[in-house]
Amino acid sequence: MPTDRVQKRISIKHWPKEERPRERLRELGPEALSDAELLSILLVTGTSNGGFTALDCSRTLLREHANLRNLTGASCADLCRTPGVGPAKASRIQAAFEIGRRVASRKRRMGRAFQISQDVFDTYSVRLRDARQETFTVILLDSKNRYLREVTVALGSLNQSIVHPREVFRPAILGAAASVILVHNHPSGDPAPSKEDVQVTERLVKAGKMLGIRVLDHIIVGEGRYFSFFDQGRLDREKSPP
Repeated sequence: MPTDRVQKRISIKHWPKEERPRERLRELGPEALSDAELLSILLVTGTSNGGFTALDCSRTLLREHANLRNLTGASCADLCRTPGVGPAKASRIQAAFEIGRRVASRKRRMGRAFQISQDVFDTYSVRLRDARQETFTVILLDSKNRYLREVTVALGSLNQSIVHPREVFRPAILGAAASVILVHNHPSGDPAPSKEDVQVTERLVKAGKMLGIRVLDHIIVGEGRYFSFFDQGRLDREKSPP
C-alpha cells in the first residue's frame, strides 16, 4: 500500500489495481477489507483539494470515534467535522449503518410469534443500543401473539405527555391488534426503569385494559442487557405473555 505521504498526493484511482478498496472487494469479497477500506467505498472521494484520499478520511473518522461501533451512533454533524466528509457523505454512512441495523433486527417476520422477552431483545437490541435518544416502539400482535407490525410513537425522554395512550393504541385499534409489546431504549446503557418509565407503563396498561388490548410487556433495551416489566413481576399476570 502506498505510504501516507504518497497517499496525500496520489488519488486512489491511480493506485495499483490490487490495492484499491473497490477492486479488492470485488476480487476478495467485503469480509477481506478493513473497516477503513469499507468506509472509503462509501465516501467515494477524499478532500476536494486532493490532500486526503477517501481512505485517509475513513481512517481519520475511525480514529476520531475510536472504533466502528462508536461511529454507528455518530450524528451527521459529528461526521461532518472530519475533513473531507460533507452532508452527502455523512448521509451515505448513516444510511449504510441504518440498513445494517434493520437487517439485523428484522428476524421477526409476519406471522411469527414472540415467545419470551429475550426474543424481543434479540430482535431490537441491535437497532436501539446505539441510538442517542430514547425511541419508544409499539409491537402490534394478533390474538396468538404473532407479529403484525411495529410503530415508533415517540422520540426523546419518556414522560406521560410524549408517550400518550392515544398514540400507542391508535395504530393497535386500526390494525386490529389483540395485544402489544412496548419497547424502548436507554442510551446510557443501563436498562433499569426510571420513575417515568414505571408511570408510563402503568398508565398504558390501564388504558389497554379499558380498550381490551393487552400490554404483554414493556422491555427496556440497554447495553447488552434488558429489563422486562413482565419478567420482574411488574405487570398484571392474569393472562400469560407470549
